[in-house]
Amino acid sequence: MPMRKTYIVEHLDPELGQWSELEYAAIARETQRAGNTFMLSSLPAGFRVPPQLTEIPAFKAETRGVEEIYGTDEMKKRVCLLDPQAEKDLNPDDKGEFDVFLFGGILGDDPPRDRTSELRKKGFKGRRLGPVQMTTDTAVRVTRMVVEEQFTLNKIPYTDFPELKFNEHESTQMPFRYVKDDDGNPIMPEGMVDLIKKDADKSIDDLF
Repeated sequence: MPMRKTYIVEHLDPELGQWSELEYAAIARETQRAGNTFMLSSLPAGFRVPPQLTEIPAFKAETRGVEEIYGTDEMKKRVCLLDPQAEKDLNPDDKGEFDVFLFGGILGDDPPRDRTSELRKKGFKGRRLGPVQMTTDTAVRVTRMVVEEQFTLNKIPYTDFPELKFNEHESTQMPFRYVKDDDGNPIMPEGMVDLIKKDADKSIDDLF
């Protein structure tokens, strides 16, 4: 049984927004440090992967969808779909059951869209990450903490809907759950706060 784990985001959009690029780069760097693989699958022909992803060895770009990559029933059994409608929560024992963890496109939409429904129909076994919406990088981070670091979901230090203060007069509340760092701040991709501050007059949806 392979110990290395693969984290896959089915990229369902023809373009890559700044928000998603920062999230994917954060996922790739953290996956690299853990010695695992991060893949974007179902990329449309001609999709241009940004250099900050291609320069990270853990990252793979794939035009095939997961149902093609893991086409046999035996292979499909080793793939876990992170699905808010699944009947069972992700737990540390899933380390032995799954080698691949699949995230259905942009998880961080506000309000959440059920982007995993088509993947669910393809027969992948599902696990939940809890009731509160997470950004994509947070969902991968939480999954890695459960599977690789053996946290249970209720032991992970979260912060929900944190307020980002830019100065005395400007702030914005994020509509997502994040993992807290040692100082109690939400763990966000490098450059994300600057992006949100720069585009503070836009809605969160416009940044993806």
